[in-house]
Amino acid sequence: MVHSALLPVPAGAISIHAESPADIAAREALLDRVMGPNRRRKSSEKLRRGRMPAEGLALVARSESGALVGTVRLWDVTTGDGRAALLLGPLAVDLACKSGGIGSALMRHAIAEAGRLGHAAILLVGDAAYYDRFGFSAALTTGLSMPGPYERERFLALELVPGALAGAKGTLKPSGRRSNKTRGRVDLRKAG
Repeated sequence: MVHSALLPVPAGAISIHAESPADIAAREALLDRVMGPNRRRKSSEKLRRGRMPAEGLALVARSESGALVGTVRLWDVTTGDGRAALLLGPLAVDLACKSGGIGSALMRHAIAEAGRLGHAAILLVGDAAYYDRFGFSAALTTGLSMPGPYERERFLALELVPGALAGAKGTLKPSGRRSNKTRGRVDLRKAG
């Protein structure tokens, strides 16, 4: 199902849609431009690798001309004590469209969709000053950790259901659907 909403921004108008297979190349090119060559080395990537985004939570923003100008994806994870949550990221907006409200529009849409789909909490690693406006706080992640290096003050959470992360502890683990890229893959070390 594709949800879209026309959102005015200074550079014109954008629309937000569910990501489609036709968006993959443009999304990856956008992420490479915005996040740089080291984007796949982040701790968050360990939770995304080999997985698909949470159902209905891979979103893209398109300009009036149809160009992909923004992306956000959320991923199913589990806390160390077994609570289901989402991991947001990456959020990226084309550099030519920065400060036009596209990132905020994508965030608001993603949060609303996650709530509508019944998810209880969203976690992310990002700039606290930016994500605070959406209700994210490091206070909700004090008992949680990421697999691999990360900056503690940038590990943030938002409860969509009050108390969803109360007392949560342990290291996040991936829990979402496996990607087609990893299904049926043969480990040659074991096969030979």
